[in-house]
Amino acid sequence: MVPVSVVIITKNEAEMISRSIFMLKQITDDIIIVDNDSTDQTLNIAIENGCRVYQKNWDGYGANKNKGIALARYNWILSIDADEIPDTALLTSITELKLDDSNTVYDIPFKAYYGDKPINFGNWGRDHHIRLFNRTCVKWSEPPVHEILILPQNVRVKKLNGHLHHYSVKNAQEHEAKIIHYAQLSALKYLQSGKKAGFVKLYIAPVFHFVKTYVFLLGFLDGKEGWNIAKMALKNTWLKYYYLSKAQQASNQKSYSNEVPAMTYKLKADAQTE
Repeated sequence: MVPVSVVIITKNEAEMISRSIFMLKQITDDIIIVDNDSTDQTLNIAIENGCRVYQKNWDGYGANKNKGIALARYNWILSIDADEIPDTALLTSITELKLDDSNTVYDIPFKAYYGDKPINFGNWGRDHHIRLFNRTCVKWSEPPVHEILILPQNVRVKKLNGHLHHYSVKNAQEHEAKIIHYAQLSALKYLQSGKKAGFVKLYIAPVFHFVKTYVFLLGFLDGKEGWNIAKMALKNTWLKYYYLSKAQQASNQKSYSNEVPAMTYKLKADAQTE
């Protein structure tokens, strides 16, 4: 065992969570599950496998990850999602670390899947993220979506061998549902930060993201799945600025003081129905 705590946030992840826990138990005796009102067998599976389970109010991805970090036994944190499974090579590389420098963070390569098909090109095919860090120096930001790690100025980034295998979506229907969900959260984030939705963002940026993903990053080599990923990249970009433009239109009307909070509430409510 290594002095690393694993933090996973969950909601109805019974299909995947046992596979991830099985692998993680090979390196740690501290797996923390921060759950958001799961109605399937997620909690039972986690408890039966020796995880520490906490049900917390949903305050956003970064906020709930930080809740889990605060509950950890160890200062070194491996933060993963419930649909991500570490492979043996990654676990071996973690066990070989000295973990003696709190200003060092570790970048992990990802292998993404569309259903059971591995994706080798496009944005998904080149994915990697910092997921192993020391909580005394690092924490998650807490926007509505797309949280990032807040890193110290003198941080050192080291790459690990192995992969986190990310089973992103099961099919096109689930993919589209996720796209809509994240677009709503992004619109809320942009609204709160004062970002604007102009012509370029609404009509040029979506096409650019499609062309970049499908052509420049060779997404077409992933076949039908590559097409779906590029198409959803276009839709996500358009939707988040469409939702934002609607919020901005509300803010420009006479009833500004009533409609902006109402629009913000609607975006929050829509986003949290997932």
